[in-house]
Amino acid sequence: MANSREADPNLGYLTKKETEVKLPRPTRVKNKTPASIQITAEQILREARERQEAEIRPPKQKITDSTELGDYRLRKRKEYEDLIRRVRWNKSVWVKYAKWEESQKDFARSRSVWERALEVDYRDHTLWLKYADFEMKNKFVNHARNVWDRATQLLPRVDQLWYKYIHMEEVLGNVAAARQIFERWMKWMPDQQGWLSYIKFELRYNEVERAREIFERFVDCHPKVSAWIRFAKFEMKNGEIARARNCYERAINKLGDDEEAEELFVAFAEFEEKCKETERARCIYKFALDHIPKGRAEELYKKFVAFEKQYGDREGIEDAIVGKRRFQYEDEVRKNPLNYDVWFDYIRLEESCGNRQRIEDVYERAIANLPPAQEKRYWQRYIYMWINYVLYEELDAQDVDRTRAIYNLCLKMIPHEKFSFAKIWLMAAQFEIRQLNIDRARKILGSAIGMAPKDKIFKKYIEIELQLGNIERCRKLYEKYLEWSPENCYAWSKYAELERSLSETERARALFELAIDQPALDMPELLWKAYIDFEISESEYGRTRDLYERLLDRTKHLKVWISYAKFEASAMEEVLQDSELSESEYKKKCLQRARGVFEKALSYFRTSAPELKEERAMLLEEWLNTEKSFGELGNVELVTSKLPKKLKKRRHIETEDGPAGYEEYIDYLFPEETQTTNLKILEAAYKWKKQKVVSDDD
Repeated sequence: MANSREADPNLGYLTKKETEVKLPRPTRVKNKTPASIQITAEQILREARERQEAEIRPPKQKITDSTELGDYRLRKRKEYEDLIRRVRWNKSVWVKYAKWEESQKDFARSRSVWERALEVDYRDHTLWLKYADFEMKNKFVNHARNVWDRATQLLPRVDQLWYKYIHMEEVLGNVAAARQIFERWMKWMPDQQGWLSYIKFELRYNEVERAREIFERFVDCHPKVSAWIRFAKFEMKNGEIARARNCYERAINKLGDDEEAEELFVAFAEFEEKCKETERARCIYKFALDHIPKGRAEELYKKFVAFEKQYGDREGIEDAIVGKRRFQYEDEVRKNPLNYDVWFDYIRLEESCGNRQRIEDVYERAIANLPPAQEKRYWQRYIYMWINYVLYEELDAQDVDRTRAIYNLCLKMIPHEKFSFAKIWLMAAQFEIRQLNIDRARKILGSAIGMAPKDKIFKKYIEIELQLGNIERCRKLYEKYLEWSPENCYAWSKYAELERSLSETERARALFELAIDQPALDMPELLWKAYIDFEISESEYGRTRDLYERLLDRTKHLKVWISYAKFEASAMEEVLQDSELSESEYKKKCLQRARGVFEKALSYFRTSAPELKEERAMLLEEWLNTEKSFGELGNVELVTSKLPKKLKKRRHIETEDGPAGYEEYIDYLFPEETQTTNLKILEAAYKWKKQKVVSDDD
């Protein structure tokens, strides 16, 4: 009774005496005088190097006649074939095999190996590249062409294959064939780099007209600003100013409203500047400023200012543009003071001018317009106004006191009893941390947990305390977190992970036990997985089995059965307990345990859930794979005799208006069901025969 009174539920019902950490006594050094002979680290390393035994290498084999060579080749081929039989999916084995055959100058065999490798995985473009490289290296040009053709037909979206093929033809001096390959590639509409490679290829052979035609097709395929600018620069480079101007004009007609239109206008204006057409350039800048939205015209405005600085009256233009925009914004906020997007644009305009008094005045006017209702969706844009304000004061104005005052005012304005914003709380705390004021930050985060607890706040607060090394505070925070949200599996698993990182295994286990005993959890599968992984990492295989059994009492899901069986197939407990067991016996034990789990699962699906045929078939498939993975120890026939047959069946599609035709579906017929069907047929035949005999007697 005394123990039960002293037990604390927060400590997993352990007494405080049991949870006390007892540190070992520090060893007392009696003689602290230095040793007479001092040894350096260099001496230790040198001695270790001298005492190191020589590496044992296999003797070199010398082949003296053709019979020995034949035996060597036969042995190597058998080794490679055995290796391929075991790990058919491993591409490096195929590559080594093919290269070995190549080194033996048996090109036909090497080619055969490459073809077999491609049958395994033809989608791997590296295999095609190595295959073609082998053909080219040994000067089998037509074979190489054949490989490249097949590769580009099967994998047309892999640019590297096309580049290599074209490069080979160009090296051979076969320009016409390279051009044909480019044309085949262009039908697949590759990315910009592919088109540009084709253009560069034509320019290498001074085919300017062909390059121009390709550019026309290029801008049709990729109607982007960068493509048009490249086209215009190409014309400019060839001295065709009229053509270049025409390119820019066509681009503006097509992409004037595009997101990247700013870049196009800037390039057009710079082109006119180079042609000494300053009035044309000015008109382009003005047209762009009138047509591009305010948010996307920052770079354009900078370029225009630089242009006016060079060719005109900068101040007049700048004042005119800013004054005009300021007037427009004032008019819009007067019509609708709750249009926060306009306030953002207005603030951005004033920030670009750099007048601090004006900026703060606009911010104060903007935040004075409270949302119409106390609902979070109305406050989301409004809160970003406060965020921008505090960031401006901290980073640009560098006024710490004013920033702190704005944070406090913002937190007072938010109706925390209805909703809150974790972002503001966290920003305020991080601001105080940047000012090296940890206590203020803790107060802010503590207030946040008290007034408006949220996942983000708990996570960030715990992260901060963990970085500071305050483990006890972290524990208290996790306890608060779990009091507020006991169904949160993330919090439970992270708390247990913390305890495990501190080598508090029993505490971590107690936390997991508390977690899985909760009446409601948001993601119980993740929690159970974390618990099982924890026990496996601690090499507690018995506990892991108990956990799986407890989990199966709660749910008989297919994934749980498969996970359990896989665990049993890979458990290392026997090796640790009984070192006298041989490897094959150990594997046999693992396999027997895994079979036991699979048989239990199969029995459950057969008797308790016969309607879950697909899950049952998947279970048998997993069992078959497990048996195969054990090689000779596995009994594949044991599982194949239980595998079902796949049958295609049809059923009515029922809708609200009645039957609406048929649909096909896959059904599974298991061996035991086939036997029962045959018995029913025999029984019916026997009844019919009996009735016939009775009627004949009558």
